[in-house]
Amino acid sequence: MIFPRPVVGDWYRMPGGETFEVVALDEQESTIEIQHFDGTVEELEFEEWRQRAEAGEIESAAEPEDWSGSLDVAPADDSVGARQLSS
Repeated sequence: MIFPRPVVGDWYRMPGGETFEVVALDEQESTIEIQHFDGTVEELEFEEWRQRAEAGEIESAAEPEDWSGSLDVAPADDSVGARQLSS
């Protein structure tokens, strides 16, 4: 059975539709670092990835349309810029 290989920058889905991105691979430690859409970072062992993928628990997914959900960015205060422009 062919299962998705972890590729840095690619997005995947777990059961229930939870999406995540592979953000790092550590060959020496045999680990995969993933970041969930909500920003949570998790580490999986290569073997755990293989087992979960073979069981159909990990599948390739399209990048979310609005992937900014994983970023912790506060909205800009446009009123400051507006005051500076009107001065």
